[in-house]
Amino acid sequence: MLIQFRKSLLVFLSVALLLLTSCASAPPSRYQAVQKESTQKGASAVVRESQSGGSFNRFFPPEQDGYKRIYTQEKKGFAEAKLSKEGKELAVMSISDTLNLPTAKAKFANSAQKIAGYPAVEQGSTATALLVGDRYQVKVLSRNPSFTAADRASWLERFKLSELAKLVKS
Repeated sequence: MLIQFRKSLLVFLSVALLLLTSCASAPPSRYQAVQKESTQKGASAVVRESQSGGSFNRFFPPEQDGYKRIYTQEKKGFAEAKLSKEGKELAVMSISDTLNLPTAKAKFANSAQKIAGYPAVEQGSTATALLVGDRYQVKVLSRNPSFTAADRASWLERFKLSELAKLVKS
């Protein structure tokens, strides 16, 4: 009888221990506070002073020499277009307002590289970006291995960068 009681007690304690540990709450993720803050009523990831995405379209390089430019996304503070030739997507080009992401400007602070007179950085092996007027990030991202860093720099120079810089002052 005592042995039966001990076995029953052992089973009961094991089940109780399993239940208690499975109901314990997990420690909070380091992202939970940011998630909570960014999803609160009235929270916005885009600052009011940001330019509309459509206003950036006029600064993109024009279609030429068989290259096609297809606008794919416009939202406040951001515009994006795909660059293709002969039906093959070569790159994605974008302009973004760094007012929405101030940390984006930090990567240009110590840049020794310049494209068309603006600080530039390589981002990994497929992206090149530059900062215009200390506010707008202009980026070209390769989508095809044949589209090299030199191609990205060449297309960055084709943007109407001096006109974009004037937008900062207006």
